[in-house]
Amino acid sequence: MTAQPVDIAHLIQVALTPIFLISAIGVTLNVLTSRLARIVDRARRLEERVLQPDHAQDRRDIHDQLSVLARRSRWINAAITLITLSALFIALVVVMLFVNAFLRWELAAVIAGTFIMSMATLAAALLAFLIEVRIATTTLRIGLEVASRDGNPGTSWQGRAARKKGPRGPAPDPRIEK
Repeated sequence: MTAQPVDIAHLIQVALTPIFLISAIGVTLNVLTSRLARIVDRARRLEERVLQPDHAQDRRDIHDQLSVLARRSRWINAAITLITLSALFIALVVVMLFVNAFLRWELAAVIAGTFIMSMATLAAALLAFLIEVRIATTTLRIGLEVASRDGNPGTSWQGRAARKKGPRGPAPDPRIEK
């Protein structure tokens, strides 16, 4: 039994929705990998600083920052892995839609299960991303609160950054290349 052109057109329409979802996942994956790249770059700069003899007094702060960055990178890596699995499940759904239509196999339950797995891994990826963002914002707030509570803005790396603010905003960081 051959598929009619109308059936093929309808199948393509049905397959487009998951393909648009893959596109959205691709955009989200780009955001996640950009965040991971920024975390890695920041960690490398801190690792270079900790080895310099003139930063001996800052070593504890730097190690604390590196610890936070390590936690953040683990959550972002989990999000990247999960969202990639989600895209793979969606691609399998599209393939199975066509196999089901042309070979007349009864794959409806498998297609539904694969789509559910895709949504579950997408939700887990978004949750991991949310946790990473919360870690990033919480550590920023904690550093500012500690500095203001101690009354010495120079006791934390966030406090030193706040102290560098001038009348026109933050002073440029000389360690960052332009």
